[in-house]
Amino acid sequence: MLDEQHPTLRPRGEPGPDVVTDLLPELVALRRDLHAHPELAFKEQRTAGIVAAALRLLGLDVHEGLGGTGVVGTLRHGNSGRSVGLRADMDALPMAEQSRLGHASRHAGVHHGCGHDGHTAMLLGAARQLARTRRFDGTVHFIFQPAEEGQGGARVMVEQGLFERFPCDAVYALHNWPDLPLGQAQTRPGPIMAAADRFDIVLRGRGGHAAQPQHTPDALLAASQLVVQLNTIVSRRIDPAASAVLSVTRLEGGQSHNVLPAEARITGTVRSFDAAVQDRVETALRDAAAGVALMHGIAVDVTYTRYYPSTINTPAEAALALAAAADAGLDAAEALRPAFTSEDFAFMLRERPGAYLWLGQGGERPLHHPCYDFNDEALPYGVRWFCAVVERELRAEG
Repeated sequence: MLDEQHPTLRPRGEPGPDVVTDLLPELVALRRDLHAHPELAFKEQRTAGIVAAALRLLGLDVHEGLGGTGVVGTLRHGNSGRSVGLRADMDALPMAEQSRLGHASRHAGVHHGCGHDGHTAMLLGAARQLARTRRFDGTVHFIFQPAEEGQGGARVMVEQGLFERFPCDAVYALHNWPDLPLGQAQTRPGPIMAAADRFDIVLRGRGGHAAQPQHTPDALLAASQLVVQLNTIVSRRIDPAASAVLSVTRLEGGQSHNVLPAEARITGTVRSFDAAVQDRVETALRDAAAGVALMHGIAVDVTYTRYYPSTINTPAEAALALAAAADAGLDAAEALRPAFTSEDFAFMLRERPGAYLWLGQGGERPLHHPCYDFNDEALPYGVRWFCAVVERELRAEG
């Protein structure tokens, strides 16, 4: 039995190896162990060690160290030259967990607040299931990726030769999705997650006495006006039929009530789905910063970083992902619109066809909440989906 936060798992279908029921107790225990021992980006040594050991026990070829702490396990069956990649992320967030779960984080300031512990457990479960059923013809690469949370672990793995060393005709991933009820799944062709950009703006005046503003270019006033202007870019400079979000998330300047600071800083994020929109937002932001600086007689430096591209599903693979979800017993539907959150699986989809699926898990806590916990009842659905993807992509002939 599971604890009060997680009632007994109720996978659909009859018990037996085909519905992974017998794997669930160990997967739940593994998932909770990973949750209790979260590790930050590129520091997932313990998690990677557990993954590598589990894959070796299954008889897979195991390669460690790609992307620092990444692990790839390879399973071959039959004579086909076809191949597919399945990806799970392993890192946790740099935030304190505030839940009272028995498996709550034992590492201060580190929390599996996005469910990557569940993703890792589901992909290991799929490796176990596929290793024993072998209802496919070809090669499966199980890709356990570090550093998804803003650090671009997928990009690093690709740059270090992921697809040259482990060729994939297509690549797939999923993410638990609290906005969808347990038992549902969605994806769509085209954009599914947004590109993520970061901007950092530094405005520099001279500083001076607050009672004598006539002597001092006011960097803080300039920053305040710039924040207002930035929040008009999407509404006034972007086609209303397009989609974008610009949010200022930090404004800093000054330490005393009677001193005009010499410097003010603005930080924020931009999300979009189209490269032309992305270009227009960046240009408008730089123009606004330069204009405000000129008006106030101060200097300005703008750093604009495009750290994650848009996650774009290829149509055929998106359709296969939905068909596999139905095979897995999920209520599968095409998503009506993409999400403005971002995902570094985008780097893999830039290199290979593939698709990214939202797996419903329900619950009251959103992703990145200090009390968030992955819903263990979603485990069997994820395992079945990964397996169904392989069995469709690498369907045995005859």
